[in-house]
Amino acid sequence: MAPPLIALRGVTRSYGTGEAQVRALDGVDLTINKGEFVAIMGPSGSGKSTTMNIIGCLDRPSSGEYLFQGTPVQGLTNDQRALLRRHALGFVFQGFNLLARTSALENVELPLIYKGLPRELREARARLALEKVGLQGREDHDPSQLSGGQQQRVAIARALAGDPTVILADEPTGNLDSHRSHEIMTLLQKLNREEGITIVMVTHEDDIAAYAGRLLIFTDGKLTRDETITPRG
Repeated sequence: MAPPLIALRGVTRSYGTGEAQVRALDGVDLTINKGEFVAIMGPSGSGKSTTMNIIGCLDRPSSGEYLFQGTPVQGLTNDQRALLRRHALGFVFQGFNLLARTSALENVELPLIYKGLPRELREARARLALEKVGLQGREDHDPSQLSGGQQQRVAIARALAGDPTVILADEPTGNLDSHRSHEIMTLLQKLNREEGITIVMVTHEDDIAAYAGRLLIFTDGKLTRDETITPRG
């Protein structure tokens, strides 16, 4: 049997020392399998963003173990962790993080440059990713010529272009109105169902979390609720 895609075993994360020490995560056990769509919720300071950062190799546990496809991530060098981020993980943030005077196509190509792909292959993969998010015909538009929802689609296409195993989405609808928020969630749900991409999403909105198939609730650094839900849509 294949190992789970993501596994946290007794993970803690503390910041500071002595009386100023804050324990952001306190003995978290969590398994996420390939193909799941997981929503993470909880109040500010509950540990949800710290969990996302550890899964995304942007932070390290203070103790415990993080395994990706059975490989202990804490045993990897910085270069190996960077390769894991580059080749297996795609990131979508609340802020679209697009280069302002750069076309949608060039924004999507950017991570492929770091992968060292030749120009023709980069462009082909970027065009395909933009097509998957419904932006064919907008390849030459820069961010100022796109709506907020379209800019987030470009950001999702940029994550897709690297052919990730997992997309980590941190408040992906936080800067959007309700109509465009639901368009983006329908898109993420479609990518999960049709492309088989595992999605782990942090959100504070119940109606956004409702698009996932599994809900995790964090409270004071602990995973206090883990349940399967019937997805919206």
